[in-house]
Amino acid sequence: MMMNDQEKETLLRTSVREFPDFPSPGICFRDITPVLKDPNAFSAAIDLFESYLRKNYGQIDAIAGLDSRGFLFGPALAQRFGIGFVLIRKKGKLPGPTESVSYSLEYGKAEIEIQTDAVDPGQKVVIIDDLLATGGTMSAACELLQRRNADILACLVLIELTALKGADKLRPHRVHSLLQYQ
Repeated sequence: MMMNDQEKETLLRTSVREFPDFPSPGICFRDITPVLKDPNAFSAAIDLFESYLRKNYGQIDAIAGLDSRGFLFGPALAQRFGIGFVLIRKKGKLPGPTESVSYSLEYGKAEIEIQTDAVDPGQKVVIIDDLLATGGTMSAACELLQRRNADILACLVLIELTALKGADKLRPHRVHSLLQYQ
């Protein structure tokens, strides 16, 4: 079944479930598991990411996905472009020489890392994850890739929680989200 971009976005929006007061009172959790369960919805997400990238970037050398849900969308998107997928993982999960960066979370600190040979200097890289909230993890990923002298083209997410202003933290990098919620 052929769908236009608006129909694909509508399918995605109706596929995301809301769980009020999870994991704590006042939080509305946006659950993407129905998107992953429905091949049409998942394909719509990949189609929309691909369309955005093809319209805006002539050359992309790699897609970098954030641990762990960026790993769900990134490889499928990289395959569409015939390019490699790069893992950005929680510290201690990658073998061989790595470079890491620590960043602040709401309640503490975290650390992510990349293998030192994952990207070459000057490579044009797109970063992908499922959700952009405060921007801490995505910002740390940008820092890691900049240390490897990569050229970050864009930060892609399925869902952006706009009230948390994560995109502001990522400037000057471009953020593209398929769905936005307050």
